[in-house]
Amino acid sequence: MNQADYNTMLQVALEEARLGFSEGGVPVGAALFTAQGELLGRGRNRRVQQNDPSIHGETDAFRAAGRQRGYRDKIMVTTLAPCWYCSGLIRQFRIGTLIVGESRTFSGGLDWLRENGVHVIDLDNAECYNLMHRFIAAKPEIWNEDIGED
Repeated sequence: MNQADYNTMLQVALEEARLGFSEGGVPVGAALFTAQGELLGRGRNRRVQQNDPSIHGETDAFRAAGRQRGYRDKIMVTTLAPCWYCSGLIRQFRIGTLIVGESRTFSGGLDWLRENGVHVIDLDNAECYNLMHRFIAAKPEIWNEDIGED
């Protein structure tokens, strides 16, 4: 896989993030791929839309992918660095590679994941960053519920 492949994968997660934003939810999208780039599942943060605090982008994509025989060779792609909850999912199932759209807004558990053998690639994508900041400016109370400051 190369940078172009990672950017193509990120577009799937970005589509989900844009959809979440249009629904009034937190614009974090994610997707799970095979090492060959085959899409297994995609999802978005739907905490607001479903009134369920456990539906983060990564968990939604993970569930959509269904049960896999193993995860070391899988690639999780997410528009924002994963929170501790989603970092735990990545670590628990030993997902081998994590592609992050951006981590300037929130760095989550990236260092911890790296220390535990996950190959992390941060694309520092401007659209991911701008979409998240549009959301935070419009709905700081929702951002603060889960990730931001109390």
